[in-house]
Amino acid sequence: MSQNSLPLLACASVLAGTALFASSAARGADAFDLDTLTATEAAADLCAGKYTSETLVAAVLARAKAQRELNAFITLDEAGAIKAARAFDQKHRRGPCEPLGGVPIAVKDNIEVEGLPATAGTPALKNYIPAKDAPVAAKLRAAGAIIIGKTNMHELAFGISGYNGAYKTGADYGVRNAYDPAKIAGGSSSGNGAALGARIVPIAVGTDTGGSVRIPCALNGCAALRPTVGRYSQVGIAPISHTRDTAGPMATSVADVALLDRVIAGGGGVGPADLKSVRVGVVAAMLANLDEDTKQAFAAARSKLAAAGVTVLDVDMSDLAELNGKVSFPVAIYEANDDMVAYLKRGPKIALADLAKAIASPDVKGTYDGLVLPRKLPGPDNSVVDGKPAYDAAIKTARPALQALYRDTFAKNRLDAIIFPTVPKVAIASNPDSSSLPNFLLFIQNTDPGSNAGVPGLQIPIALGASSRLPVGLELDGPAGSDRRLLAIGLALDKLFGRLPPPAKSI
Repeated sequence: MSQNSLPLLACASVLAGTALFASSAARGADAFDLDTLTATEAAADLCAGKYTSETLVAAVLARAKAQRELNAFITLDEAGAIKAARAFDQKHRRGPCEPLGGVPIAVKDNIEVEGLPATAGTPALKNYIPAKDAPVAAKLRAAGAIIIGKTNMHELAFGISGYNGAYKTGADYGVRNAYDPAKIAGGSSSGNGAALGARIVPIAVGTDTGGSVRIPCALNGCAALRPTVGRYSQVGIAPISHTRDTAGPMATSVADVALLDRVIAGGGGVGPADLKSVRVGVVAAMLANLDEDTKQAFAAARSKLAAAGVTVLDVDMSDLAELNGKVSFPVAIYEANDDMVAYLKRGPKIALADLAKAIASPDVKGTYDGLVLPRKLPGPDNSVVDGKPAYDAAIKTARPALQALYRDTFAKNRLDAIIFPTVPKVAIASNPDSSSLPNFLLFIQNTDPGSNAGVPGLQIPIALGASSRLPVGLELDGPAGSDRRLLAIGLALDKLFGRLPPPAKSI
């Protein structure tokens, strides 16, 4: 079997059932509209018996297969999803419904799901099939969610474009933007962003190290939470950095993000905040390098917030870029070696050198060969230097100082959050150049500092660009541990800004 035939490997075993699935999709499918259906609505509808989970899941699978050009999925588990949906329908007749009972969900392919490949978007792991769910995936299943498949991603989660040279289902490589397939989907939770933007699924779970759930949702018009580090388990997830990594919920609405957070982290429901009680800050440095669509959308959003009663302040974080630079690469690059070695020893049982040898994407290959394997960091004049001294300084001095800067800024100004454009630009052209280092640094400009400080960040869609008609996102970074407060504010902002219209090409 060739490498390119492996995506959607689970589909091969169920070709005989395609007609049955199509028939199932037709029955009762007029009871819902995938372009507008949220997971919260679907769970309520399914529990009320308005349609079956099998009907909904079959429709979702049909839409996923119709949009293969997006390269959103590596594995689409038709047989398993239909079987799980039927099981829910049978169980539902006898008892109460779970929070996500019967609702289809997508899972990023670096999160382990029992019985499905966990490739992390890289060729060396194409045959790795975990024997059990990662705790995050287990909580989704316990809440009744139907995992329809594993989504494509920037290889090994080391990038922002989603241009992966290892896996595709369409004609060209690269996960494609739901609103314009010529553009990037963002990364590294690329397939989730595309699947949500295209309204294939209403909810998904990805991972975030420096922006990897927020960037794809900014570019595809969905919502995402990077939780406070440690809020969710990282067991069973292919890592970059234990200091920075976290799983993160992604959805077509903040209400669904909040629902996923409740399923994964526990706790009661969250209601919308009173916007007149909300105080947010704006940092000038986070308004650098904006394209015109993003600049206009953010200015309009700031005005709309103020008109709704939100107190909006300009705040000073003049040391932010300097402190963040001392933490970002030193931590991610240095920890990537040990953390991946430990993961490979526990699960896939291959050597780090063998993993690196098979990397298909040139940008990731260069990062691994030049930095991760030798534990080096970029130095002056295109040199590389020993990473250990910079890593030690980051952990002992720079990161605590960065965290103190955030803590003091929030406290001094009595802020609920700092707000900024999630990414400085709308989606750019999808090609190998989209994965360049300048593009990487540009697109993590605003998402990376909060990641390194370990604070929560919530991305919400606010507009389609005036000229590009591509999604623009707004992020709110809050104090460590303020996840539920951020979600409450996000619920209110969801109502204030409304949902973006679906892409014209969705079916």
